[in-house]
Amino acid sequence: MQHVSTVSALRAEINAWRQRDLQVAFVPTMGNLHEGHLSLVTEARKLADRVVTSIFVNPLQFDDKADLSVYPRTLDQDIQQLTSVECDLVFTPSAETMYPDGMDKHTIITVPGMDDKLCGRSRPGHFDGVATVVAKLFNMVRADIAVFGEKDYQQLLLIKKMVVELNIPIKIIGLPTFREQNGLAMSSRNQYLTPQQRNQAASLYRILNDIKTKLEKGESKFAILEQKAWEELQNLGFDPDYVEIRQAGNLELAKQSDKALRILLAARLGKARLIDNIACDLSSN
Repeated sequence: MQHVSTVSALRAEINAWRQRDLQVAFVPTMGNLHEGHLSLVTEARKLADRVVTSIFVNPLQFDDKADLSVYPRTLDQDIQQLTSVECDLVFTPSAETMYPDGMDKHTIITVPGMDDKLCGRSRPGHFDGVATVVAKLFNMVRADIAVFGEKDYQQLLLIKKMVVELNIPIKIIGLPTFREQNGLAMSSRNQYLTPQQRNQAASLYRILNDIKTKLEKGESKFAILEQKAWEELQNLGFDPDYVEIRQAGNLELAKQSDKALRILLAARLGKARLIDNIACDLSSN
């Protein structure tokens, strides 16, 4: 596996692949890789001839500077793991490479319709940072395909919308959330949890499934389901941020007539802010 940190070296390699008519897939990450990330690389390998993974802890998407300062950085271990799943190239740009004139003077991409709900409401500026860095990475890598996990479902929809509206020539693939045996969605932030909290955090997935089951059985009072889940989270020791039933396609508020739903939640437990979501298809109801 090759390791490059400059845009010129990245493009030189990709141009060589292009001359051989090779398809390129891309998996952007912030490092501290786990099995969920590796599953994205493995799937990307099935979809294209070559796979590029980026590792960049993007300061532009952190609304909390303290969170940025403690975000885990494990580059040597990450490179070993990427080698094990046959990634072809890892791109590790510096902040100076990504934002040569500093972040305060950088062009910012805003994708409307995402900053007023869910994580966008709770983390001001976060999705502007995500959209900006992903667009830059897409322009640097120039891949045919990019692969993302559905754990960050709101982010996935934002990226799909950006790609369509900015006419970026790349296909976006979303893969189901990779989970631990107890159902906890895999996340780099899970390492902030104690062993006891890790077991406790599995309740998030159970609560999501409880809501889904009730919806499938015909419960139509969304607000009551959300409130009961909120109270259960509090009783279990979480500090809830949101529990919401939304339209799957655009994350607008769900109506009783909607069939394709997404159930999403976010809650703090100890030092970690955890998010999760599941799909709910009521088309057969």
